[in-house]
Amino acid sequence: DPETVEETSMNPVVIAVAITGSVPRKKDNPAVPVTPAEQVESTHEAYEAGATLVHIHVRNDDESPSSDPQRFAAVKEGVEKHCPGMIVQFSTGGRGRDPSARGSSLYLKPDMASLSTGSVNFPTIIYENSAAFVEDLARKMKELGVLPEIEIFDLSHLHGARRLIEAGLMNARPHVQFVMGVKNALPAEEPLIDILLSETKRVIPRATWTAAGIGRHQSEVMGWALARGADAVRTGLEDNIRVAKDRLARSNAELVSLAAEAIAKAGRRVATPDEARRILGLRPAAGAKAA
Repeated sequence: DPETVEETSMNPVVIAVAITGSVPRKKDNPAVPVTPAEQVESTHEAYEAGATLVHIHVRNDDESPSSDPQRFAAVKEGVEKHCPGMIVQFSTGGRGRDPSARGSSLYLKPDMASLSTGSVNFPTIIYENSAAFVEDLARKMKELGVLPEIEIFDLSHLHGARRLIEAGLMNARPHVQFVMGVKNALPAEEPLIDILLSETKRVIPRATWTAAGIGRHQSEVMGWALARGADAVRTGLEDNIRVAKDRLARSNAELVSLAAEAIAKAGRRVATPDEARRILGLRPAAGAKAA
């Protein structure tokens, strides 16, 4: 539809950067930031390149996944100091973390937090998210004013999100992310984007959305999402440590710059921090004046 294309041609796009993740470890690519100081520095570089949302995992000193609230607090404080207006999103993901600790840092009140609404097979484990556990996390997020990003690893997870809305545990305007390319879960196949997007619009019509491609699928999934008017794109060393088959990414900022180029090629532009907050329905950053 030409009118739709014209309407979205210069719509701003949020760039989300997933800076570390629970894998790969730093030994796979020295650019992956591990300590809080490294994470803040890497996030600032990505912010300067155009990222307006940072997805945060933290690590222990031995580089294993951590739930330590002090580490989350240190990264959050550094990002807020050096990246004005940037959206801070904590992971509540489960790889390598005690389930009882996955929401232990929510009291720090990040702007957002990830929320998986169902279980799924991963390459070597079952990523378990029982209904009671999901409801508890959703309840905590709502009480603390934290916007959920719903991680969709399976079509049924959209309906899990709808049930949370119907139960009053989540507002009707969450941010939805389709995660594609994880072995044993959703493959990175373009027709699936249309199925997922159609179902999202049917059952959670007010949701904003994005899609994440894992590993070599990062750029192609980003292109599919942009072609369909996504509100955001996701990049970063959590998902992909290469810019080419034979070259590792030098930094999160390099991957963000490539995302910005993809956005421009799609006829759109990178959102400012204030625009990113409005797009996702978030409150203005602390100290900012409401428009």
